Amino acid sequence: MSDEPAPPHRRRLRYAGKHPRRFDQKYKEHAPEQYPETVRKVLASGKTPAGSHVPIMVAEVIEALDPRPGDIVVDCTIGYGGHARALLDRIQPGGKLLGLDVDPLELPKTEARLRGAGFGPDLVIVRRSNFAGLAAALAAEGFAGADCLLADLGVSSMQLDTPNRGFSFKTPGPLDMRMNPNRGQPASAFLRKIRRAELEALLEENADEPHAAALADALAGQSLEQTTDLTDLIRATLTRVEKDELDQSVRRVFQALRIAVNEEFTALDTLLRHLPVCLNPGGRAAILTFHSGEDRRVKKALQSGLRDGQYSAIADDPIRPTAEERRANPRAGAAKLRWARR
Repeated sequence: MSDEPAPPHRRRLRYAGKHPRRFDQKYKEHAPEQYPETVRKVLASGKTPAGSHVPIMVAEVIEALDPRPGDIVVDCTIGYGGHARALLDRIQPGGKLLGLDVDPLELPKTEARLRGAGFGPDLVIVRRSNFAGLAAALAAEGFAGADCLLADLGVSSMQLDTPNRGFSFKTPGPLDMRMNPNRGQPASAFLRKIRRAELEALLEENADEPHAAALADALAGQSLEQTTDLTDLIRATLTRVEKDELDQSVRRVFQALRIAVNEEFTALDTLLRHLPVCLNPGGRAAILTFHSGEDRRVKKALQSGLRDGQYSAIADDPIRPTAEERRANPRAGAAKLRWARR
């Protein structure tokens, strides 16, 4: 027998209180391999499992892009990798996918999931980049252009559902909203610096907010550090507004600030300007938008490209998710898909 003393007993980590409070402790869906039944139940209830993202209009995207074996595909916003997986299945053998995303927190997780699913560097190239840098990203990999290109705009469920990212009014967290937390200024600093007239114009342009003037009066120059601070001030400002409309105003303010903080419209305009030359002859592009400001830009750019002969065909009307998908995934409700062919 050994004379060495036995190691001290260590108690299993327990959560304080009856229910865990932290986001990373609270949901079994963070370990989908261990709790597949929990994930199925969450999806069946029409919700998104915590820490993940349900890809929207996958069948419609595949139909619009018509990916084929050997194609070069670019997923400009690879996110959780759902659309990328569907595209990869259709471009083998011989195809390659270039996945871009600006989020340094989620991108390594997505790359690890794709590698774990058997998609090595010879099939998937992952780069941290804003899609405004599409042309440079293609050139860096030696690609003349893309045969298929997808841009799924907006914010992902992983970002919305993580409180410390500050994207959602539903949970308390720092008022941040940056896709890349290492760059730019958080929404709290943006609000402190912005002038009233600028904020009113931003709320109108980024979110079609009907109460932009009153909200700009109340919010511009304020020191609001938490998402709850912003939500409370919006509700205190619009006291005569019906509850449903008030809830929509809260959503619109968060949307408008997120777009401004991340300069999303600037990036989108750059993508749309460079898009035709980033497609190979006959190449197809599909863009998913989630609010009118995005859709207007995409619609006008594609129509202009068709008139100028940069595209041979575009979608006459936006494609919307089916009623079944909207029931299964409420976050799909606002989605519109437009496509173009070079």
